[in-house]
Amino acid sequence: NSKGSEHLGTCDISGAFPASFVELKEVIIERRGDEEVVTSAEMPLVKEVTTTLREWGSIWKQLFVGLMLELMEWRSQLLSGTLPSDEFKELKQKVTSKIDYGNKILELDLVVRDTNGNILDPEKASVISLFRAHENATAKIMERIKEEQSNVQMDHSGISARIHSSPTHSLFVFVRNFVCRIGEDSELFMCLYDPQKQAIISENYLVRWGSKGFPAEIDMLNNLKVVFTDLGTKDLNREKIYLICKIVRVGRMDLKETHTKKCTQGLRRPCGVAVMDISDIIKGKMEFDEEKQYFIPFHPVVAENDFLHTLLNKVTASRGDSGGQGLWVTMKVLVGDIVQIRKDYPHLVDRSTVVARKLGFPEIIMPGDIRNDIYLTLVAGDFDKYNKTTQKNVEVIMWVCDEEGKVVANSICLGAGDRPVTEYKSVIYYQVKQPRWMETFKVAIPLEEMQRVHLRFMFRHRSSQESKDKSEKNFAMAFVRLMKEDGTVLQDGQHDLMVFKGDSKRMEDVNSYLSLPSTRSQTDIYKGSTLMRSSSSVGTALSVSSRDSFTISTLVCSTKLTQNVRLLGLLKWRTRPELLKENLEKLRLIDGEEVVKFLQDTLDALFNIMMEHSQTDDYDILVFDALIYIIGLIADRKFQHFNTVLEAYIKQHFSATLAYKKLMSVLKTYLDVSSRGEQCENILRTLKALEYIFKFIVRSRMLYSHVCVCVCLIISLLFNQGNTFQHVEDVVVTLLRTINHTVIYMGRDHTLIVSTVLDTHTHKPLPYFSLQDFLMETFLLFKDLIGKHVYHSDWVAMIMVQNRVFLRAINTYAETMIHKFLDNNNFEVQLWNNYFHLAVAFITQESLQLQHFSHTKRNKILAKYGDMRRLIGFAIRDMWYKLGVNKICFIPGMVGPILEMTLIPEEELRRATIPIFFDMMQCEHNHSGHFKKFENEIILKLDHEVEGGGGDERYMELLCPPLLVEVKHFVALVKGLLERLLDYRTVISDDSRNNRMSCTVNLLNFYKDINREAMYIRYLYKLRDLHVDVENYTEAAYTLLLHSKLLKWADDQCPPQLECNGPQSQRQVKEMLYDTIIGYFDKGKMWEEAITLCKELAEQYEMEVFDYELLSQSLKQQAKFYENIMKILRPKPDYFAVGYYGCGFPLFLRDKVFIHRGKEYERREDFQNQLLSQFPSAVKLNTTHMPEDEIRKSPHQYIQCFTVQPVLEIPPCLKNKPVPDQIINFYKSNYVQRFHYSRPVMKGTVDPSNEFASMWIERTTFFTAYKLPGILRWFEVTNMSTISPLENAIETMSNTNEKILTMINQYQGDDSLPINPLSMLLNGIVDPAVMGGFAKYEKAFFTEEYVQSHPQDKDNLNHLKDLIAWQTPLLGRGITLHGKRVTDDLRPFHDRMEECFKQLKKKVEKEYGVRELPDFDERKSSRPRSLMRSYRQSIISISSMAGSDNSEGTYLPPYVPPHRGSSHTRSRSDSGSRDRMTEPVVNPYDFAALCD
Repeated sequence: NSKGSEHLGTCDISGAFPASFVELKEVIIERRGDEEVVTSAEMPLVKEVTTTLREWGSIWKQLFVGLMLELMEWRSQLLSGTLPSDEFKELKQKVTSKIDYGNKILELDLVVRDTNGNILDPEKASVISLFRAHENATAKIMERIKEEQSNVQMDHSGISARIHSSPTHSLFVFVRNFVCRIGEDSELFMCLYDPQKQAIISENYLVRWGSKGFPAEIDMLNNLKVVFTDLGTKDLNREKIYLICKIVRVGRMDLKETHTKKCTQGLRRPCGVAVMDISDIIKGKMEFDEEKQYFIPFHPVVAENDFLHTLLNKVTASRGDSGGQGLWVTMKVLVGDIVQIRKDYPHLVDRSTVVARKLGFPEIIMPGDIRNDIYLTLVAGDFDKYNKTTQKNVEVIMWVCDEEGKVVANSICLGAGDRPVTEYKSVIYYQVKQPRWMETFKVAIPLEEMQRVHLRFMFRHRSSQESKDKSEKNFAMAFVRLMKEDGTVLQDGQHDLMVFKGDSKRMEDVNSYLSLPSTRSQTDIYKGSTLMRSSSSVGTALSVSSRDSFTISTLVCSTKLTQNVRLLGLLKWRTRPELLKENLEKLRLIDGEEVVKFLQDTLDALFNIMMEHSQTDDYDILVFDALIYIIGLIADRKFQHFNTVLEAYIKQHFSATLAYKKLMSVLKTYLDVSSRGEQCENILRTLKALEYIFKFIVRSRMLYSHVCVCVCLIISLLFNQGNTFQHVEDVVVTLLRTINHTVIYMGRDHTLIVSTVLDTHTHKPLPYFSLQDFLMETFLLFKDLIGKHVYHSDWVAMIMVQNRVFLRAINTYAETMIHKFLDNNNFEVQLWNNYFHLAVAFITQESLQLQHFSHTKRNKILAKYGDMRRLIGFAIRDMWYKLGVNKICFIPGMVGPILEMTLIPEEELRRATIPIFFDMMQCEHNHSGHFKKFENEIILKLDHEVEGGGGDERYMELLCPPLLVEVKHFVALVKGLLERLLDYRTVISDDSRNNRMSCTVNLLNFYKDINREAMYIRYLYKLRDLHVDVENYTEAAYTLLLHSKLLKWADDQCPPQLECNGPQSQRQVKEMLYDTIIGYFDKGKMWEEAITLCKELAEQYEMEVFDYELLSQSLKQQAKFYENIMKILRPKPDYFAVGYYGCGFPLFLRDKVFIHRGKEYERREDFQNQLLSQFPSAVKLNTTHMPEDEIRKSPHQYIQCFTVQPVLEIPPCLKNKPVPDQIINFYKSNYVQRFHYSRPVMKGTVDPSNEFASMWIERTTFFTAYKLPGILRWFEVTNMSTISPLENAIETMSNTNEKILTMINQYQGDDSLPINPLSMLLNGIVDPAVMGGFAKYEKAFFTEEYVQSHPQDKDNLNHLKDLIAWQTPLLGRGITLHGKRVTDDLRPFHDRMEECFKQLKKKVEKEYGVRELPDFDERKSSRPRSLMRSYRQSIISISSMAGSDNSEGTYLPPYVPPHRGSSHTRSRSDSGSRDRMTEPVVNPYDFAALCD
């Protein structure tokens, strides 16, 4: 204000803001080289909170406002300066912890701090210490996140995330009740089940349920809890997981039996199953509550001999009604193994909770987790009835026996939660020859007894009557040993056991069977013996029956027993020391899964071998290689969870105190061999395993002595600590070339070594060994490290330090290259090529693309490090121009990399590097006289780069001006390509598939025009894929047809750009394409096109390759297509005109009209809605005329859509021939390129008595660029022409005459047609009282006034008169035909019609002359339908007819939009008439008209 102005004017200090609004802050000025860096003196933590709040603001504004308010409040407290030191320190810790936590949750950058909690300055830290700080910060944040998640009640999504992040899971199930009307005791076997594989995946949990509806042990009431453990990520990834319960009743054979005293009791009989799909629960997709009860419906067996397993599969496939019977359970998914969940969920899992383990090993087997379980499944049997009249009720009884035949007590467990039993009895299926049990139970035997025991199975028939049952004896037996003679345990899988028959007592004697083969696979050993006969004697005791069979399945889950002979040989190496070398060498041939299962035992064996041979080095390299192999296994993604196991082993179980000597000796040997340049096969694997090798070394040495100097050296090498760094650095430089050879193959786990290398490259001068080799290797190393993303993406400080090291090193090495390798004598193309590719890889890496970062992050990076892209970009430019005559060596190889660099959206960088293109062109032109290589390469690379996201409008502007003067054609080419590519990229992720197709067609047409076949074909197949995705099979066929047209029927090798699947001849590729195209045409019901291709193929098979088998197939296919044409209904698609108006549309749509081919039965409303859904902001125009300029120039979007009619174009081969409707109907909506849209328009003064004089028909004729259907479902069109009232009258008369002729032809050829349609047509014309005839045309046009005012219509007036004259003989012939067919009751009607015709004929012949048709005697014609051809010579149109605007043969000029207010009438000049006179004379009554 004025007062303010006066005040400011009197003061010494003046400024833009009042003094009360300005606060001066202290700053700190630091000098870095020649630059002064000014930073605020404000507390660093306050500055960090400020920038953090700004960065979080845009992301957390809606979701986490509370957290931000908390941070703002803490910021105010920090700024207040009133907090005591202890509270300030505590608050500082809270603030930094909260910021780090929030950054991690939001996936922002990791903040690295010093010991005081301030942001660590990378300038003041070594690379190694910075790396360690990142590691520590990541560990702290992850720990903080775990605390947050454990403190906050997790929602459903949190549970799901935790489930999927943990390697081990458990399912807690609490059985609340079992409701089932059985009436006997029952056994409930609950387990987890995979319905896809039809296999259980956990142990059974056994609940014994009493007949009165309570647990058999009443103490278990409300205490039936089980936890299914050891579930891994593979189990979560199963498509489906079910909780199933098999119910077995224990009692009588048949529940219907009433005399219970006489019935056999204690029989296990099938009862039913209960099934529930728990896939969503166990995967964490469903929110669940510990107290929520789930009902699992019970499904009983239908018949007494139904298998429970079969019923289970039926129920999982289709649910049935349970009738209210079933299980009530609660369940909850728990994360962790049994130890963890007992600690985390003590209220659920206590010591009384039953643990049901997984059938198989968990994904992680920790050291000390000893398990020795054998799961046995009774699969099936087949037992002959022998002398019985009915099939047996077979019961299988199993014992575990030692080699003396004694039964091992309590060695069988039917299910978790049940006491071990000595004897197992199977379920009995009533009178079933081939029972299928699928019952699984566990055999638990002490490890030391495994070699001595075997399983014995007895088979017994059980009778329903107790008296008979007591007399039944075992009728057969089988057995199997658990251990093989070589010391390995029985293999997993099915075993077909031998079934022995004999005396019941003899079958229990081990001496009678134990020496015999137990499985059928072992009978090969006994070739020639009597065992192979049907029922042959074995000694004098047992016989083997091939009429009976018995199958079991086993699964061994043991950390002490292996099924692999080689691994067993290594674990028990002391028993066969002579095989030790062979066993060590073959360790890598053993399945990795078997090795990791026995990880602790295997490692113990390796280090025992090493220590027990400490005085010799015979086995050192073999043991070292075996150790490397095991570490490599654990590094594999498949076994990555075992990293924890290996760490635990090193810390808790490893005890080889002198192993470090052996390990270091072998490691040194390998490094020495590699440093000499000699071949060392295992060096790469060794360096990849270096982390754990050093951990073994360090642990071994620490166990031996904590003060040994060797340990200090290794720790210094690992952790870069202490005063020994200089010595370590010297070692690293000495080994630098070896590291260069190997570190590029390392992953993220080796980031410490990479950081050490970075530190070395930062501080050390170039070594003095082979400089060229060193540079080449270093460039490869850097490029590989850039591409591999060594550090986590949120370690921004570490990544930027790495980039800064790379930048300095690259620039240093570039200077060396200029001095040493630039002159022609020493010029090394590969070295310079490596440099350019490294520099471009550096400049284009994701971590330097500032445009993708938030404003805050971008400013931080620019302030701290600057824009490294500009620095390296300018260096690339300078290095390029220094190449001189050697530039030609890098054309066209460097075109792509330079293009990738210039596409970076940085203005100064683009301005500096785009001129390199002109230099390349000039260089190639000077060398070769053209720049074709450059042109081809830049077009190819532009396509890939722009599609991948590079380039924009500004790039196109910058690219063109420098090149415009010199190479206009090339600039136009590149500009045209860029425009199309940018359009294509804009719509590539668009929901509008139509837009993607349009842009694809624009591109492929462009590539076709410039003769780039490879790119043309590439986009053809992209277009094909778009069509197939939406089932546009016809369009997909036409698209592939364009590819096939590039090929010849020749056996020449197909050019590379035309190949589809590897090298093939042109004939092979074309034939393959034709097969695909014919299939598409078949799906699209375009059988006419398919037939054409079949004929071409048939000709090749018959006349060229003489493959009659393929010829017969092709002819059969043709026949099928012909049959389809005649028999299958093909709905005619509608066609829609769609106009896009307004500047809101992209250029390829704006102010253009397209004809769209609708789908079968697609209504205009549906098509329009689908169209508008692609452009939600578009406004629908409800008019069909051309919109005004106001709409067309509007910034909005307007869409116009209406139905148009295709104009039939009869193929010449079908004209004037009697063609069936099925054939001709196809051409009414296919092969069309012209479309009409007509609407009546009244102009001038309207005469109520004669509207024809003022009625105009505004007809829009659309010409598409190509015929429809084609490679698109739409094509762009040209527009509108209008017709006058006179032309309307001519068209009406022409159509009427054609209609009369058509009907005469029909009635002439078919006597069965009803007479009524002919009567109505003729009467409507000859009786003026009905339709008015042509009298109104006479009043409107045949007057002196009209002739004088329209002299240009003279020809059209003559044409109309001629049509009126020709109508008379046509009517005469029709009335004559009508008179012959009319019935007696219609005779008066016919007589009146004849009278009217006589008057009409008299008048017409007087006014317009006489026209005569030739005489035609029907009796002489065998084909009355050919009447039309007889007329043809007499009804040849005179010249006046040739000018009619009928529906055939008329050419309309392209539509030019009229100015507002101008007339739509198209003038017909004399020259136009003369042009039309030169066209072939058209007969308006030919076959084309009849077929319309």
